[in-house]
Amino acid sequence: MKELYASLWAESLKVRKSQIFWITLSAFSFVGIMVGLMVLVVKYPALVGQSTLISAKSSSSLFMDNWHSYFELLIQLVLGFGLLGFGIVSGWVFGREYVDRVVTDLLALPIHRSTIVMSKFIIVIFWSFLLSFTIFLFGILTGLAVNIAGWSIGITYHYFIIFLGASILTILLCTPVAFIASFTRGYLAPVGFVIATLFITNILPIGIPSIIPYVPWAIPALSSGLLGPNFPYPGIINYIILFSYVILGVIATLAWWRFADQT
Repeated sequence: MKELYASLWAESLKVRKSQIFWITLSAFSFVGIMVGLMVLVVKYPALVGQSTLISAKSSSSLFMDNWHSYFELLIQLVLGFGLLGFGIVSGWVFGREYVDRVVTDLLALPIHRSTIVMSKFIIVIFWSFLLSFTIFLFGILTGLAVNIAGWSIGITYHYFIIFLGASILTILLCTPVAFIASFTRGYLAPVGFVIATLFITNILPIGIPSIIPYVPWAIPALSSGLLGPNFPYPGIINYIILFSYVILGVIATLAWWRFADQT
């Protein structure tokens, strides 16, 4: 247990001292604020003049002036933008030592390799949760500031539970990203993988909608209920697929750090 605490302290120190931590935190804060500002623009289109883009957004149900639609938009953001952000976090945490060429120094420490991997996963989870809560918090504060009608603690609690579930499932999807970052010894491949999963998840409902319930990256969206009545809520089989994907990512990452030649 002391080894895990020591490894967690070292990993958290690297995160706190890094620029990417503050960049991601600022980016997620900005996204949360921008959602509220977009609602403000919809309420007062004269603020931006005659904009075709804004007019199109104004007609979208996502930008209705009520908290139900607003919270649904925040959930969609954590499902999409969150997957990208959490993937970048996971790729950075597991790929940094390779890029900086200090992985051999890390592995020379008197700490078991599996302990290092688990501490990295814990850091990824805490960091990703912080980013998701940042979107939600800044989204609420900006929504209150622009005076969206109908706010209540009950509505906030209801959508926070959905938001939390979507965040947890989306964060868990990043375990294979950790393996890819370790296997390729860098950042580029894991980021490319995350972008590919986003692309696939967005085009599948158009091309092959029947396969959506069996795609791990789409299951968090299904569980949130935001895909509409044409897509069912996940069942046991769907969650088995999701968690098998997650566990496989953890096992593959542990095996790589334990058995692969790191020189």
